Amino acid sequence: MQANLFDTNDSSKDPIRHPLGDAELLEFLHLFSPTEADQILATLIQDIPWQQEYLKIAGRLRAVPRLQCWMGDHGSHYGYSGVRLSPCPWNKTVKSILALVSELSGSPFNSVLINYYRNGQDSVAWHADDERELGEAPVIASVSLGAERIFEMKEKNNSPAKKYRLPLRHGSLLVMGEKMQQHWLHQLPKVKDLQEPRINLTFRNIIAS
Repeated sequence: MQANLFDTNDSSKDPIRHPLGDAELLEFLHLFSPTEADQILATLIQDIPWQQEYLKIAGRLRAVPRLQCWMGDHGSHYGYSGVRLSPCPWNKTVKSILALVSELSGSPFNSVLINYYRNGQDSVAWHADDERELGEAPVIASVSLGAERIFEMKEKNNSPAKKYRLPLRHGSLLVMGEKMQQHWLHQLPKVKDLQEPRINLTFRNIIAS
């Protein structure tokens, strides 16, 4: 099987549960060993067909502060904030990660948004992954490779909202449960003086295009 490309250990299958009201996060700290994670990071930086997307803000096109690649099954089209994405064919390494993540999370995925944060100036603002194509209660599985960054969360309808912060470690997996996108926002803020790169693979299941 493709998942056997990675020599995962038993500890990777024991998640830490983070309850957040009606929602829940599952954190697998050791999806990959440090050596495996280093190798995968280098491979993806080299092999993924990265693209620079642009958003129209106040009538002007502005570069999205990260590089991206949308990958998945044929027909798994996706869009956010006016950006429409058509899937690239599966990369062998990403397909192997998909098999492992699906097994551990117990959820099917047919696509992945891969984000390349080149340094601490690359980021993603507050949002929820609640687009129509993902259905009403999507499970999203997020693999982190490279520089440790802080994942921030806050409730949608709680003002002023209390922020929750979770470090995303090199080689880890974070699974956002079914109600997470309905009730919570999340972001990856900028980090001053950080020069190391990070890649984040967010596996999703497109149910309508």
